[in-house]
Amino acid sequence: EVQLVESGGGLVQAGGSLRLSCAASGFTFDDHAIGWFRQVPGKAREGVACISSSGFRITYGESVKGRFTISSDNAKNTMYLQMNNLKPEDTAVYYCAADRAMCVTYGMDYWGQGTQVTVSS
Repeated sequence: EVQLVESGGGLVQAGGSLRLSCAASGFTFDDHAIGWFRQVPGKAREGVACISSSGFRITYGESVKGRFTISSDNAKNTMYLQMNNLKPEDTAVYYCAADRAMCVTYGMDYWGQGTQVTVSS
């Protein structure tokens, strides 16, 4: 059974940091694009960061560039999202996801259950 399990969400003050983790089972990250997405109720899902299936290309959403860093430890089959200088507008449910081809906001093969991140002003 394929599973992605996020952890590390919570409440933080503006300017603070959080590190999200996503542990995968049932498949390996090798040859998969992996990424983080976020969604606020009533709004469209937003791509936050992605590592391509080759592992050579990393992309970030414009609103998080320079503040967030995506990484992965393929030996542990775990990906991470380091979030620094958090802003209230970063408040959302964050999802990790994986796909056999590429990162697509609504078309990833596998999704985690989501973890809430709340940034207070």
